[in-house]
Amino acid sequence: MAKEWILNVATNRWGLNKKDRVGPVSQWIRECDPKSIEDWEGYYYDKLKRFLEEKGINLSPEEYVESLGKILFVKITEVIHAEVEDVTEYDCVQYIYNLVINRTYDGYITEKRTVYEELQHRLNVKIEPAPDEWDRLYNVDFYIKVNDKYIGLQIKPITYEQTPELYKWKDWLSKTHVDFEKKYGGKVFIIFSIKRDGRKEIYNPDIIGKIEDEIQRLKALKS
Repeated sequence: MAKEWILNVATNRWGLNKKDRVGPVSQWIRECDPKSIEDWEGYYYDKLKRFLEEKGINLSPEEYVESLGKILFVKITEVIHAEVEDVTEYDCVQYIYNLVINRTYDGYITEKRTVYEELQHRLNVKIEPAPDEWDRLYNVDFYIKVNDKYIGLQIKPITYEQTPELYKWKDWLSKTHVDFEKKYGGKVFIIFSIKRDGRKEIYNPDIIGKIEDEIQRLKALKS
């Protein structure tokens, strides 16, 4: 199993499985529609032969496949082996630290920024980062200024495992948000963001309509 993993990592790292190295194998096997492994091997070598001729490579298909395997062997035994020997215990400790601290934090901040930019676009208003004091006292990440009032926004990245417990977040934050509204006139809205199919999106999109209503309410106060 470990050997397979090393072979796979090295093959991908040096692109030995790319179209320009082994041909468009996914396309070829569909064209072949083989009924046996022998059908596919014969078809592949026939296509590969023409592929090599077009590239001006003077090797038989069998020799060429073997040459790629030999390149892989050199990469693993010389390059990767030397790199592994160069890894220290300190490198490993720092890598895990960066993984759980720096990269996790950066990902969290990026997710909040992505949702904030989407909100700004959909609401068509300027959204500003909140002062540090507002973050500490009121759990507010961003704000929208309407006349002399402020609407607070808190963006909370969550996972699917946390979705049944969203009410706990709201209960926990409600007091500080009430305090914010008393002082600055506008409500605070919690926007939950979630990662779906590799993309970050707003988990509770109905909140956008509520924010729009609050903007209109504050605008009407002046008139």
